Amino acid sequence: MGILDVLLLFVAAFVAGALNSVAGGGSFFSFPALLFLSIDPKIANATNSVALWPGSMASVGAYRRELSTQKAAIKLLSTVSLAGGLAGALLLLLTPSDLFRTLLPYLMLGATLLFTFSSRINAFVRRLEARRITVSDNRVRSIVLQGMISIYGGFFGGGIGILMLATLALMGLENIHEMNALKTVLATLINGIAVVTFAIAGAVAWPQAVIMAIGAVLGGYLGAAIARQFNPRWVRTGVIVVGFGLSLYLFIS
Repeated sequence: MGILDVLLLFVAAFVAGALNSVAGGGSFFSFPALLFLSIDPKIANATNSVALWPGSMASVGAYRRELSTQKAAIKLLSTVSLAGGLAGALLLLLTPSDLFRTLLPYLMLGATLLFTFSSRINAFVRRLEARRITVSDNRVRSIVLQGMISIYGGFFGGGIGILMLATLALMGLENIHEMNALKTVLATLINGIAVVTFAIAGAVAWPQAVIMAIGAVLGGYLGAAIARQFNPRWVRTGVIVVGFGLSLYLFIS
């Protein structure tokens, strides 16, 4: 890698870490940086997961108070999250690179749409909850939904935070801070088991992953203070524009 490659990866990961701590959507910046360096999309996807995972793990500590009241939900959903994340990671490893390259534009577009309409998705879930269409104590439903999200998270992962918040709302959780805390723990478990799987399989570009991990952690701690100075709508709009732009590029390339 040249110095410009290192700088690109570090800056992209720094921005990703800052965004993930404020609005989400950081992968829309870090993942394309790896693709720009002509890394195989499957390896880039695995490397991106490895690079952003330390920042996700570190953020769990910030939710200690909220997590103290979520022990039952953590116990219920942790095992299925680990199992689903492992299954998704193995599915990615078994997927031929050419097929994954074909799926990638659709995955990116889907993740971008989830991010774009996240507020409407959550509002819709709230309306269902108000009409008592859902059953908050349906353990089987919760496990099935989280299992599906976990498999997707291990395979690709874009937008899993939004999907999990919707699922937690269906379970009857209402406090957004408690929901974010539980979402963070479950996402860390999903990505963590995927990271271990990718590492064992030798599917990680380690030099790039280390550079990006440093950038992402610093971005999470330092960049968030800068990002908070901007209007949240501007931040979200920027992420959405990048997401749609990347999706278009992947479709026509």
